[in-house]
Amino acid sequence: KILNLQLEGAFKSFDAECKVLRSVRHRNLVKVISTCTNPDLRALILQYMSNGSLEKWLYSHNYCLNLLQRVSIMTDVALALEYLHYGQSEPVVHCDLKPSNVLLDEEMVAHVGDFGIAKILAENNTTTQTETLGTIGYIAPEYGTEGRVSTEGDIYSYGIMLLETFTRKKPTDEMFAGELSLRQWVAASLPNKIMEVVDGGLLTSGGEMIATQNLILTIMELGLECSRELPEERSDIKEVVVKLNKIKLQLLQNQAAG
Repeated sequence: KILNLQLEGAFKSFDAECKVLRSVRHRNLVKVISTCTNPDLRALILQYMSNGSLEKWLYSHNYCLNLLQRVSIMTDVALALEYLHYGQSEPVVHCDLKPSNVLLDEEMVAHVGDFGIAKILAENNTTTQTETLGTIGYIAPEYGTEGRVSTEGDIYSYGIMLLETFTRKKPTDEMFAGELSLRQWVAASLPNKIMEVVDGGLLTSGGEMIATQNLILTIMELGLECSRELPEERSDIKEVVVKLNKIKLQLLQNQAAG
């Protein structure tokens, strides 16, 4: 990853990323092998991810993810967030969680990358102020109105990404250009019309359909719980990990039985 030094804030972004990556180590975070710093160049040498980004797998015609793969990927992302929020003396807030920042290795294990605007929260300080925003569609409401950064903001982005991964609709899709948002669209479909908003590639037939529908309903409800308007009402990432692991186990059992 080479930074364009012409861009405003490039040095700051590089320093932020280095600071975070020096302190974190987890199987679901992109590993930094080395850094290169000289007057003309700032570069991070990152672990190669042969399967590219989650965004590529969701939106390229040649690629398709099944239900178990999507659940596994989003469980990996939740585990990465759990580590960032709880795994060290000071929580790290990623601030820019989205499918293009989730990279997949040769075994389709997900790794969260791009810590260019991440914040390390000082101990006893659950929020910080920022002028650096994440990406439209994934930013928590309080980022935009108050510039308030907290772990709950990451949970919001995660919730939107969870909804996106199973509907294959970006929060910035043209159908959400007016009053309707991705979140509202999914919420309006619960519980009986949920399969109308789900990515068609996940639809199955016969007896398997009911089991699949119940699991997808649970996933969508979780996405909505994570992306609530008020930060204090959002799910904690530890709860998310527990719920997704249960869903993953159920899917594996269904596969074995089938």
